[in-house]
Amino acid sequence: MNMKMNDKIEKVLWSIAFPGLGQLLNGHIIKGIFFMILELIVNHCSNLNSIIIYSFVGNIQEAINNSNYQWLMFYPSLYLYVMWDAYKYAKGDHSPMDSLPYVFAAYLGTVGIVYSASFNINGIFFGPVWLTLIFMVIGIIIGCSIQKQINKRSGLNSEKNRNISILYIL
Repeated sequence: MNMKMNDKIEKVLWSIAFPGLGQLLNGHIIKGIFFMILELIVNHCSNLNSIIIYSFVGNIQEAINNSNYQWLMFYPSLYLYVMWDAYKYAKGDHSPMDSLPYVFAAYLGTVGIVYSASFNINGIFFGPVWLTLIFMVIGIIIGCSIQKQINKRSGLNSEKNRNISILYIL
């Protein structure tokens, strides 16, 4: 793995840890601070930290009850956009349609939130955290598959132009 690829992965990983850190590392101070403040607002207003705790201890119904869906629906798009932005402005080559895995993950993650209070399999609810993450992984896979097909049809399937999208990080 070359240094440019490491730089992209590092920026995405910092953005996963806390949205806005990747932008700060890329030297985009104002944008990074803006994303950090926006993340804190959406996180607080959606009750995300409580939802995560309830989900991790298996109290899915309490996670659903504590969710402010009007705010929570913004989180996947914000989170994935900040990750993509950090990736995009990191050093290194970019493949066409680099954004597709992020876009599909954000869209399907939002769909996961919408259905998290009602979707169940044999009476087992996944809630706003787990269903969203499952849908986001499906979105990443779909986005990477479409991107690969586009690059293949465009003759950009070489190792040099290969995308290091979030699928490679997962």
